Amino acid sequence: MRVAHFQFDLPDELIARYPLAERRASRLLVLDGPSGTIAHQQFADLLSYLRPGDLMVFNNTRVIPARLFAKKLTGGKLEVLVERVLDTDRVLAHVRASKAPKVGSTIEFENGTQATLLARHDSLFEWQFAEPVLPLLERIGHMPLPPYMERDDELDDRERYQTVYAEHAGAVAAPTAGLHFDDQMLASIGELGVETAFVTLHVGAGTFQPVRVETLEEHQMHHEWLQVSQDVVDAVAACKARGGRVVAVGTTSVRSLESAAQASGELQAFAGETDIFLYPGRPFHVVDALVTNFHLSESTLLMLVAAFAGYPEIMDAYRSAVEHNYRFFSYGDAMFITRNPQPRSPKE
Repeated sequence: MRVAHFQFDLPDELIARYPLAERRASRLLVLDGPSGTIAHQQFADLLSYLRPGDLMVFNNTRVIPARLFAKKLTGGKLEVLVERVLDTDRVLAHVRASKAPKVGSTIEFENGTQATLLARHDSLFEWQFAEPVLPLLERIGHMPLPPYMERDDELDDRERYQTVYAEHAGAVAAPTAGLHFDDQMLASIGELGVETAFVTLHVGAGTFQPVRVETLEEHQMHHEWLQVSQDVVDAVAACKARGGRVVAVGTTSVRSLESAAQASGELQAFAGETDIFLYPGRPFHVVDALVTNFHLSESTLLMLVAAFAGYPEIMDAYRSAVEHNYRFFSYGDAMFITRNPQPRSPKE
């Protein structure tokens, strides 16, 4: 299956570089996977597509201000993007510099704090900081906005590039489908008789990496850490037993649930690494419906939603979104998709 099958043309003006004034003010494209029918709604209309007895699963990861600016003791400048916090004072990070630092070298950040390079693991650098990392990031770090926004982070991004239910710090990219929900929307969901549950997947910078091979089968997914608790397993089982649907909020929630069911086809409690790659032809064991944003052309996330809704259905929906001037990507509009039980792939 060729990566080029997942290409679509997007006018630059449809890339959302700033959030709307209100989280729920975005639009909602509703795609019924089995029939392929499309409806154009507002995000608040999501409530009319949910049913009592459904279970909505959210990702409660918290984005850390992971971008840091530093200099070598010899004077050269660096940009450090934390990919993962290993413990109190160690991280794995991407480094942008004119010349890569050497193991054993020391760099200094704008507040005078230093970090020493302990090792290099392929494209990632392992640093040891002179003080606890997370408090330091909160003081001097910058929110790691996606490259396609083509702007520096601003103070408002500290709040808006974060879900209202974010709890566990560790992500370097937001689970963006969740950005549309405010406290009032969450309360309204509960009043409908819809249950909620929370998984944790710390989204890595690899989510923005382009697919650099020609076929999907050649692609090697990046690793991310996730946790699906026994409480979530029990909530899913109860939902299925009462005839409800499991509605994942975001592709990260999908990847969490499907990773935890990958070994046997049955959802089990799980904590650890995942590199699951869901593309047309791969099965879904848990999720019945999905709230998601619009994804980059030729991205693994577009491949995931194509596997969920069907390839021709999702590509038609994206063409319709462009024609109707939807806002794309992290700060953009949303989709509500019901799973297609017989999804077609590009070669069918």
